This record gives sequence, C-alpha cells and structure tokens, in this order.
Amino acid sequence: MAETERHVRLFRNGRNQALRIPREFELEGDEAILRKEGDRLVIEPVRKGRLLALLDSLRPLKQEFPDVDDDLAPLDEAEL
Repeated sequence: MAETERHVRLFRNGRNQALRIPREFELEGDEAILRKEGDRLVIEPVRKGRLLALLDSLRPLKQEFPDVDDDLAPLDEAEL
C-alpha cells in the first residue's frame, strides 16, 4: 500500500512559502488548484481536456431528433 502521509519541510522561495513534493505524491501536468479548508491546504491537479476525451469515446446516437424549429413563428424584420 502506498504511503498517504509524509513529513515535509517548508522553505522560502522569494516571497512565497514552498515545499518539495515527494515523488510518490507528484501530480500530473504542470498546473494545480490550491485551496484552504480550515487549517489544511488541499492541492489538486488541473485536468484539461477530459470532457473532450469523454465525448470522443462515445458512439454516435442512431436516434433521429425532431426539428425543434418547425413550430416556431417566423420573425418579423423589425425583430432582427
């Protein structure tokens, strides 16, 4: 079972406080979301493109959809 907790040291990087993330806790990508929950800091990776990947994995629908414009009243030129 992988470790879920590890003692780390905080240090200064210019005006920012920082910490080194041990290899077993590395996040994918090069961006993360940081939020504070009480006295805890939570770091989550930014996951980009997941919706597009999901949509690409879906099969096309075979069902025909009704034309929703059929029942609409025509627009007057003044309304445009």
